Amino acid sequence: MVKTPDELELMRTSGRLLASVFEMLDAQSLAGLSTLQVNDLVDRFITHDLAARPASKGQYGFEYVLNCSINQVVCHGVPDAAVIIRDGDIINLDITLEKNGFIADSSKTYMVGPVAPATRRLVRVAQEAMWKGIGAVRPGAHLGDIGAAIERHAKSHGYSVVREYCGHGIGREMHEAPQVLNFGRPGSGPRLVEGMVFTVEPMVNQGTRRVATEADGWTVVTQDGKLSAQFEHTVAVVRGGVEVLTLRRDEAAPRLRAA
Repeated sequence: MVKTPDELELMRTSGRLLASVFEMLDAQSLAGLSTLQVNDLVDRFITHDLAARPASKGQYGFEYVLNCSINQVVCHGVPDAAVIIRDGDIINLDITLEKNGFIADSSKTYMVGPVAPATRRLVRVAQEAMWKGIGAVRPGAHLGDIGAAIERHAKSHGYSVVREYCGHGIGREMHEAPQVLNFGRPGSGPRLVEGMVFTVEPMVNQGTRRVATEADGWTVVTQDGKLSAQFEHTVAVVRGGVEVLTLRRDEAAPRLRAA
């Protein structure tokens, strides 16, 4: 759904607030915390400090404000008091926030303490793959250009891209049209137009792209038990290119900003 200029301005506000949630987390020491403790920390920050709403809480029956996906968990990890974050882990924190009726969605994979070089490389390439996808966004481009750029970068480093889960339109609802696949052919799919807002969120696996859902009905893991990393931003198609609505202050992407 194409957003009006006024709607896009409201989405910028939601995006800035969500970026501040990650900036708060960046200052935390995650090692030794349970994933439920991280969930509760984020819940308090969004509701009390930012006077906003954690949009994931209650969505589709989900009870928590974030997904926390450790190591071989690809996505949709459920906060749990018994799951402790430890040095050497990687953990993706996927968080949504609603303010003034509009939702922003972003995720970041954190490396906790000393992390093996092979793990660090996976995380780096996953983040690069997201930026490759975002870099393909501009008026007149095609949705397939985004997925093609993501998959090409991941495969060039020997990794695979999960196909069962993808980016999505976002606004008043968390999941709107269109679906933004993390694979595809250049020049395929609908054309992008100014005012479109969606997420770009590749999930990159060390091994096979195959995944399985655990018995809780939420947690998605790699079938081969190897690591997975994900990054996500909410972006808008604007005149001259793309605007990253959830950009954090520690990120430098000037070449992606519209003139």
